[in-house]
Amino acid sequence: MFELKTIALFAVTAIAEIVGCYLPYLWLKHDKSMMLLIPAALSLALFAWLLTLHPDASGRIYAAYGGVYIFVALLWLWVVDGIKPTMWDVVGGSVALIGMAIIMFAPRTP
Repeated sequence: MFELKTIALFAVTAIAEIVGCYLPYLWLKHDKSMMLLIPAALSLALFAWLLTLHPDASGRIYAAYGGVYIFVALLWLWVVDGIKPTMWDVVGGSVALIGMAIIMFAPRTP
């Protein structure tokens, strides 16, 4: 159960980070409203707060989070941007998730 909760928290954290970066991108690159900066700032604040909820705020957690971030960013590419990931995107995202699982769930000695 811990594993599912951790992975879900990673995914929500990644979405908050991506939204916080994507909205300014829309404003700067696609002439969208400057008002998008308000929800972007709120999303990045949420992202920072969500990072504090992870089991340990350490390099190991952040390294594992990076693997989930990569996978979620590729899903964003497909769902939001409408660009189907290539086979290499899928392979790379899978490698990132495997890396996350190894980092997070490998047995440890106290």
